[in-house]
Amino acid sequence: MRPLTPADPAAIGGNRLLGRLGSGGMGTVYLARSTKGTLVAVKVIRADHASNPDFRLRFRREVEAAGQLTGRWVVPVIAADPEAREPWLATPFVPGPALSEAVAAYGPLPARAVRTLGARLAEALAQVHAAGLVHRDVKPGNILLAPDGPRLIDFGIARAEGAATLTAVDAVIGTPGYLAPEQARAGGPAAGAASDVFSLGCVLAYAATGHGPFGGGHAAAVVYRTVHDEPELTGLPAELLEPVLACLAKDPAARPTPARLSAALGDDPSGADAEDWLPPPLPRLIAERSTRALDLPAPEPTRIDAPQTPVRALTRRRLLAAGAGLAAVGAPTAWFASRRRARGKTPPPSRDLATLTLALQADLTGPGRAVGQAHERGMRLAVERHNGRKNAAFLLALRVADDGGDPARAAQVVKELVADPAVAALTGPTWDAAVPELAAACAAADLALVLVAVDSAETAQSPWRTLCATRPAGDRFAFPVIDYLTRVKPVRRTGLVEDVEGGEPTWPLIRTLQQSPPSMGTLTVHRIPVGGSDFAGVVRALTEARAEAVVYAGTSPQRAARLARALADAGFPGPRVALQHVMEPAFLTDAGPAAEGWVFSALFTDPSAVPAAAEFVAAHRAAHGEPPARWATEAYDAVGLLAAALTGLEEEGRGRAGLTRRIFRTTHQGLAKPLAFDTGTHVLTGDRIAHLYRAESGAYRYLGLYPDVRPSP
Repeated sequence: MRPLTPADPAAIGGNRLLGRLGSGGMGTVYLARSTKGTLVAVKVIRADHASNPDFRLRFRREVEAAGQLTGRWVVPVIAADPEAREPWLATPFVPGPALSEAVAAYGPLPARAVRTLGARLAEALAQVHAAGLVHRDVKPGNILLAPDGPRLIDFGIARAEGAATLTAVDAVIGTPGYLAPEQARAGGPAAGAASDVFSLGCVLAYAATGHGPFGGGHAAAVVYRTVHDEPELTGLPAELLEPVLACLAKDPAARPTPARLSAALGDDPSGADAEDWLPPPLPRLIAERSTRALDLPAPEPTRIDAPQTPVRALTRRRLLAAGAGLAAVGAPTAWFASRRRARGKTPPPSRDLATLTLALQADLTGPGRAVGQAHERGMRLAVERHNGRKNAAFLLALRVADDGGDPARAAQVVKELVADPAVAALTGPTWDAAVPELAAACAAADLALVLVAVDSAETAQSPWRTLCATRPAGDRFAFPVIDYLTRVKPVRRTGLVEDVEGGEPTWPLIRTLQQSPPSMGTLTVHRIPVGGSDFAGVVRALTEARAEAVVYAGTSPQRAARLARALADAGFPGPRVALQHVMEPAFLTDAGPAAEGWVFSALFTDPSAVPAAAEFVAAHRAAHGEPPARWATEAYDAVGLLAAALTGLEEEGRGRAGLTRRIFRTTHQGLAKPLAFDTGTHVLTGDRIAHLYRAESGAYRYLGLYPDVRPSP
């Protein structure tokens, strides 16, 4: 839980807010105390989403669906206001961790606990289905663990069986790895009660083994295995094999009903062991969270006319905190000025300070050397900046290791870095395929691994608790696209061109757009198969579908240029959007005039267009004769995050274990974006973490940080 911000209200619907439980693109969840003194979780939807009538209808449906449920193992809605400017709903607060958090932190549950988990969740599903509803997103993150049993939450995409869907045509609803085969087939039969049973089977396999039955990796690959392959159940206890396999039958009709599944698992909620179903240390964790929540005082109401406060003496701790804040505001100017006077050399400090080593593992000589070099340059400048601060509590050193983009070499390099006791944290790798190797090695050594440029999608449900991804997951590409085509250039009919040759990076974009099309309008999908080249035919199909905007879901600049030329030849007038993978010189060259006006969703910033980064850009030019390349700013910010986390470790000790715990509780206002994390899932939080660019006059012009981009006058 995080403290309230000055912008947060003191109360919502009579519930006094105590803190933030989480936030994301849809809104914020608060911990609050009701008028009766009980703790509740209040979910508030952002006003820009609520302004859409279709979205408000979906929210009203969630309230109605959860409000029908009163069973012991579901979390009901106890208050709501779907008509408020920012709609909200309140549910009882469950202090236990999500199943995903518990398994990631403490490993698989014992067989007895899994049997209890499955039987009680089957009872919850029986109640859901008896109310005429289908949950459609049963997964570890939607299951909370309480002392007396699990709780099923989040009915945001639940709907009555047979009811008209509010999602787009061809939408795939659910979470890859936990959705049923019939849910994974776009345009196939609607999800029914048996789909929830399949998802529960996946949950039980995950709870007992620590991994899903259809593996990890990219969402598209997981969905393919769900539809076509048999489940991988290695490590599943023999006593659970039969009921789990029954749940995972490809044919919905062959799956057991929730009642039959509950009977097969044999749980007795009223038995002697009903309150003793979780293994240690989970009961202790739940008790600690309950105690902390109950001890929270209600904050004072927010005042507009805040009184003047007297200046207090600066203790050493306050001085360190002030220094950390200065790093984000005033320090860059002073640092750059002193650096220039010293001709690139940082003067030695006037007192003896400990030196903490940060490591960078990057491809500096292989195919990805441009990204690797950007990391090194950004981190070196950040280290210099830190060491030049007069009030620095410690010095930083940077150890750089080149893996050349080679898997065998990467494995050897990370072993050497992990074995170096001086290394406090590791940043890298700079190429996606190396992530699993580095993440596993760092987790085993309790060493923080900070990802900057690589895709962290496949680690989202991994047990690598020391992995800190400062780059958003791939699904975040979609949010600026949706916002741009909803608020900046509003359209009601969007055409999505799925270029299958684009591979895995495009799947999160496709899935998110299918679930939430721009303006909550219609989305038509037009696929180009591997080796396909009929872009003119695709444009004709877009025209027939009366598409007002086109989104290219592919990664090839050359193929995107062919689509751009075909659209220009057809006189298409609407917005055209693509991902950062296309933002290469080849697209501008191959598309020629047809590139003009294309908009791109990207996860890196252009520091030359960000006023707060002016001193960093000037320092980079002075050191290297050119402005920072892509990802240099984000690497610079990674050092700032690590320095802030290390600064706060005085009492805990600056060992590796302390840092891997504290980094996820640390916030840092970076030059590229704010860095803050959900302390339970370790996922980067906040809305302002993606960027928009537009092709103009043969270059890529930075439009701004989503959602700050404004409509043209």
